[in-house]
Amino acid sequence: MKLLRYGPIGFEKPGILDKEGNIRDISGLVSDISPDVLSEKMGELATCDLETLPLVDNDVRIGAPVTRVGKIVCLGLNYRKHAAETGMAEPKEPLIFMKATSAISGPNDPITSPKGATKLDWEVELAMVIGKKASYVDEAHAMEYVAGFCILHDVSERSFQIERSGQWTKGKSADTFAPLGPWLVTPDEIPDPHQLGLWLEVNGQKMQDSNTNDLIFNLPYIISHLSHFMTLEPGDVVSTGTPEGVGVGQIPERFLDVGDTVRLGIDGLGEQQQKVEAYRDH
Repeated sequence: MKLLRYGPIGFEKPGILDKEGNIRDISGLVSDISPDVLSEKMGELATCDLETLPLVDNDVRIGAPVTRVGKIVCLGLNYRKHAAETGMAEPKEPLIFMKATSAISGPNDPITSPKGATKLDWEVELAMVIGKKASYVDEAHAMEYVAGFCILHDVSERSFQIERSGQWTKGKSADTFAPLGPWLVTPDEIPDPHQLGLWLEVNGQKMQDSNTNDLIFNLPYIISHLSHFMTLEPGDVVSTGTPEGVGVGQIPERFLDVGDTVRLGIDGLGEQQQKVEAYRDH
């Protein structure tokens, strides 16, 4: 299945893609794509007759594919070539940081450059969405806890992240810094998540072009490892790191400016596109 949420910000409805790529409304079956739906209703949704569901205008705004996300847990330096471009050693165990859930936005919503930003960077990432409570799980069963996969754009402000005191979270958590979606794709549609091409363009120029086969820590290990330090709950998002080609890794360094357009995608998980906008006082 490819689940999604559509409609104006704050008023999204749940939907599903049919075989022709059309959006079908499922608000008659579930109220939203929420943690309880991920843990209790996925089997029911998988067996519904899509042809009987109302069609939705494909030009509608697409929101993040899940709501009420409890936490976003991210991995840093989890691609071999990305670690190399930063000049840092490959980590001996996953390097973990958190990203504020208030950063979540739709996959095609604008990126807002925050006040004081000078080094706005891009990072295409494969994310897993948790489908049931995971605590001290072993690797052999870890993927049973994953409801689906989606794209997360780990937008980063490098001067906040690296040059300001503290940990990485402050450079990762501004509003619009976590475009998510367009879809939540169930594992049955992704035969091997460790063989997915992922890419990102800035103003039409390819900057990242890699494959998840370059991951240092694989997905079962990530889930198992995290579950030994925190309980993963339905709706939590685990983002698995970005490949080489980020702005801070360019020679010379290159960062996003207001007016730039970023386009990114992962095999089987769709595409995102965002335009960078200046911050405006509300």
